[in-house]
This record gives sequence, structure tokens and C-alpha cells, in this order.
Amino acid sequence: MSMVTLMRALASEKRLQILEWLKAPQAHFPPQVDGDLVRDGVCVVLIARKLEVAQPTATGHLQVLAQADLVVSKRIKQWTFYRRNEAAIRRVRGQIARSL
Repeated sequence: MSMVTLMRALASEKRLQILEWLKAPQAHFPPQVDGDLVRDGVCVVLIARKLEVAQPTATGHLQVLAQADLVVSKRIKQWTFYRRNEAAIRRVRGQIARSL
């Protein structure tokens, strides 16, 4: 992943908010019918609702985060679920620290 892709992903307050919510999904989202909040991730519908944006807008934010490898997606039935990629986030923290 390039530093430009990473910085683009982190340049949005909404994307930073999503990453914060996904750090503790059980504290920020209601239980889901399909998928475990922690193991499988949070359904894009719930993320869009919490962001107070349309689902395509939330999907766009999540795709930018996925391109930067900060979140991973998983399909369950017709829904897409997202969770943080903790290993990548640790690498990113180190990468940012080294470049300052």
C-alpha cells in the first residue's frame, strides 16, 4: 500500500470515525441477525445508519479504507460486513512514526 493511499484513507473524519467505532463494535452497534459483530464485522447498513449517510456513501468510505488495507470485508448472504485489520493498523502506525 502506498503512503498516498493511506493518507487519503485517513484524511476523512468520517473514515476515522468508522475506524474508531469498529475498534469496539459491540459498544457502538446493535446486535445483527447475520454475522458476529467482532468476528465477522459490522454490516454496511448499520455503519451507514450510524454515519447518517446513504448506504452507497458509506460503502464508498469503506472501500477507501479497504484499499488502504485498514479494514477487511466479508460477504454473508447479500450483505457486506467490515472489521478492522488490526495487523495492518499496527504496521501503519509504525510506518507513520518512521516517516515523521
